[in-house]
Amino acid sequence: MQTAAIHSQTLYLNDRRGSKKISAWMIMTNRYQSQPFQSLKLFRRFENGQNLGCFSKTRLLVLSNKIPVSKTRISAISNTNDGHPSALCVSEDITDTNNALNKKEETLFSKWSPPRSLWRGLTIFVLAGQVIMRTLKGKIHWKNTLQQLDRVGPKSVGVCLLTSAFVGMAFTIQFVREFTRLGLNRAVGGVLALAFARELSPVITSIVVAGRIGSAFAAELGTMQVSEQTDTLRVLGSDPVDYLVTPRVIASCVALPFLTLICFTVGMASSALLADGVYGISINIILDSAQRALRPWDILSAMIKSQVFGGIISIVSCTWGVTTMGGAKGVGESTTSAVVISLVGIFIADFLLSCCFFQGAGDSLKKL
Repeated sequence: MQTAAIHSQTLYLNDRRGSKKISAWMIMTNRYQSQPFQSLKLFRRFENGQNLGCFSKTRLLVLSNKIPVSKTRISAISNTNDGHPSALCVSEDITDTNNALNKKEETLFSKWSPPRSLWRGLTIFVLAGQVIMRTLKGKIHWKNTLQQLDRVGPKSVGVCLLTSAFVGMAFTIQFVREFTRLGLNRAVGGVLALAFARELSPVITSIVVAGRIGSAFAAELGTMQVSEQTDTLRVLGSDPVDYLVTPRVIASCVALPFLTLICFTVGMASSALLADGVYGISINIILDSAQRALRPWDILSAMIKSQVFGGIISIVSCTWGVTTMGGAKGVGESTTSAVVISLVGIFIADFLLSCCFFQGAGDSLKKL
């Protein structure tokens, strides 16, 4: 928007004709007191190769700071008789820069957005709080919970048992070789039992479940999100957290402790068979050593760890699924990221829980 202005000029001309510099005062006022001028640019103007002079003094009355910028060109018209300036010509272009400033501010703030990883990480805690509150209030969809429990538990037993059996045999080879040289054959079973109960069984089971179940959770919810099926649930009056997220979290937290217990049993059995068949250490020695070294707290801590790991896997996978964007490509990226973040969370939680559960010097092997 352009505004008009009225200028009043007061010129004081020097009478000496031989002087090249003409001093003048100019007072500029605005008809609209709310929008006075902010800046004034004085220019020299050369016409016909003659230096028509310049204004050495300029006075500008400014009534406010929030004003449009005005560009004023001041030129002197020479007298035809003596060549000195006899008239003043002022041309002005007033541009309202308020809109331009507003546009600049809008552009500056509209381009800024928080990193996606940041708001996704915050969504994990928000979703976990919602699941806990709904579980305490009894808002659980039991049919979906039982379906997810069957999927996480019985359908994952085969992979978990196979993995734990071969991991147990691999550790048995390393322990038996070194302990036999030291004459500590009776300590092999106790060391294997402590390693499996405290660390290997919950971590290995959680890794298998994260790769098999966590990726499935993220892919399913991500596909539902990009295809707007979650919005359809809201239209039908169902909360996606109650219908989709809470059953998966409960199923993971319930199924993983039992899977961990089964994996511990299979791992110890495969280790005892390998030690007896290959290295000649009797199964009775292995089992007796394990029984002396283990305590009830070791088994209980393994189940607590696995339950925490199940919550991490399900929450992270569901969060990455419901925050998926970008179609099929976004679903693939969310699935991969969910598995990676779940594994990192498992290792961090394992370290923190181990620091809390097992502090100080241990005495589990003194009875061997």
